[in-house]
Amino acid sequence: MHRSLISAACCALFVLATPSLHAQQAPNAAAPVSGIDMKTLDTAVRPQDDFYAYVNGIWTRNTEIPADKSVWGTYIELREIAQGQLRALIDATVKNPGKAGSETHKIADLYTSFMNDKARDAAGFKPLRVELARVAAVKDKKDLPALFAFLQRSGIQTPFSAGVAPDAQDPENYTVNVSQSGLGLPDRDYYLKDDDAKLAAVRAKYQKHVETMLAMSGDKAAAAHAAQVLDIETRLAAAQWTRVQMRDPVKSYNRVAFDQFAELAPAFDWKAYFTAAGLSPKASSAVVRQPSFFTGFSAAVAEIPLESWKSYLNWRIVESYASYLDSATVKERFAFEGTVLRGVPQSEPQWQLALRFTDNAISDAVGKRYVEMYLPPETKPRVIAMFDNFVASFKEGIDNLDWMSPETKKEAQLKLAGLKPKIAYPEKWRDYSSMKTQPNDLIANVRAARAWGRQNNLDKLGKPVDRDEWSMTPQTVNASYSPALNSITIPAAILQPPFFNVKAEDAVNYGLLGITFGHEISHAFDDSGSQYDAHGRLRNWWTAADRTAFKARAAGLVKQYGAYSPVPGYHINGELTLGENIGDNSGLSLTYNAYRRSLGGKPSPVIDGLTGEQRLYIGFAQKWRAKLRPEAAIAQIKSDPHSPGEFRAKGTVMNQPGFYEAFGIKPGDAMYLPPEQRVIMW
Repeated sequence: MHRSLISAACCALFVLATPSLHAQQAPNAAAPVSGIDMKTLDTAVRPQDDFYAYVNGIWTRNTEIPADKSVWGTYIELREIAQGQLRALIDATVKNPGKAGSETHKIADLYTSFMNDKARDAAGFKPLRVELARVAAVKDKKDLPALFAFLQRSGIQTPFSAGVAPDAQDPENYTVNVSQSGLGLPDRDYYLKDDDAKLAAVRAKYQKHVETMLAMSGDKAAAAHAAQVLDIETRLAAAQWTRVQMRDPVKSYNRVAFDQFAELAPAFDWKAYFTAAGLSPKASSAVVRQPSFFTGFSAAVAEIPLESWKSYLNWRIVESYASYLDSATVKERFAFEGTVLRGVPQSEPQWQLALRFTDNAISDAVGKRYVEMYLPPETKPRVIAMFDNFVASFKEGIDNLDWMSPETKKEAQLKLAGLKPKIAYPEKWRDYSSMKTQPNDLIANVRAARAWGRQNNLDKLGKPVDRDEWSMTPQTVNASYSPALNSITIPAAILQPPFFNVKAEDAVNYGLLGITFGHEISHAFDDSGSQYDAHGRLRNWWTAADRTAFKARAAGLVKQYGAYSPVPGYHINGELTLGENIGDNSGLSLTYNAYRRSLGGKPSPVIDGLTGEQRLYIGFAQKWRAKLRPEAAIAQIKSDPHSPGEFRAKGTVMNQPGFYEAFGIKPGDAMYLPPEQRVIMW
């Protein structure tokens, strides 16, 4: 949902250029620790004119995006901190891997094999012979279903994906979900918008990249085959739903029996596919997320020659493994994926790539050790107490809503009461005993990790839903809400400075970490999450009038954010980002109320000439400071449901009554929105 950080915070005393804005600290008062980075505040800018520039102006002027990054900001800085922690963990594991077959030994094997340039360069494309031979052996389109199933087991993308997840209509049991897939570019617009010169240029470079990579693999007709690849992907893109359409959970829930798939997509042998994929006989039906796509996919199967499909699948194989092959292939892949798509001039160092691979391949084994090494024991209890305060504040907020009927409020309270927090780390860790690793064979390790992940997913069929399962790892710098489980996940890695400082006064902890609670809780009640009940069932628990009132307020946010243009000629898609914008706006309102609640009726402490309420909003804006390369910004606008950081900070505070009070925002100020235009959903 909803999903990729910072140096130690500065506590220096800061004299503000606008004294009337700030409260005066009592003489001889104790000075609690502040988590605000005071050095980045630009006092030449009035917060009433541009709050983001006031908070982050100096940082923006003095910060360059690192050569190996497409974006830089607070989140990325914290991820770098977490990466440094993981590097120390894995370096120690490599030096002392333990006995063969142990989790520590597997961690060492995965990392060491990625770093073995000599073995990778010697192997070249030879490790892909198995998959490429399977494609070459296909003589009839009737063989495609079994081939798709084979490739999916190896983590290779095909025109559609099939996986196991909780059933939105029966949340105690798992179901098969089938969804559109198969594109190499970030979004369907890259294929279909002929009136956008930048996207057209990327598309032309993509075709050349496919040609180059196929030629490197030994393809003697790479140019013709690259054209076939682009043709198929363009056909798939035209049939795909937009990202906005996919946000509707009701329209995306379409139960289809396996023996009825032929009516939906007759040119593909679905019986053969479900059997080969290991989904039948364990299941007899699936939820189809985008029915019209599968009709379009079927037409493409019928109309496009087999040889073109083989070119497409060869490309999918090559692309899937390109990051793990020889240095020349890795370089070519980065030239397109890194530089063309994201504007990044330089690749990340190899150890970071090896770290990411290892972490993804055996995440819980790494996470178990991460928690042992880096999570202070006093952190989790304090964070849980903060979470409980947020729930109490949200409960009160529901009661005080003036636009919602008592009937709907009752259901909302039941959902809130059923919300499960998952804080820091899971109580149960995944078992990797069946995963076999090799010290010097990277592709074998990639296959092993992918096969383990696929089998772990398939094994859920026929079992009750594990509501304690984590969707993220403890070492992930992020957070999420699951509508199916009605739970939020707050991993350990985010529970450290600057997002959380156990020694700091609460205001900054609420503004930086607390907003994460507020945001994720609010996802349970955004335009999509609000269609699930307390048990994770897709059910309409709203009165018609309340849903109408909700949609009217949501339309205000769509309009607000749709007016923002992070890159000239490109506007934020207010409909695509609606859920996240609701999360930010409702989450910040909740954060403010929870912080005020934590004060127990006392005034907030003044630190560095700033009230607690001011520090809360400043912390929030510092959390979202970021610089993006134009290419990355365009890709985010087209494919990411999150608004760029500047507009998450600036757009959100303009809807907050507490912000107007804290900074004295008045009519005529650039940060002023008339009350009738402000939107707080919850």
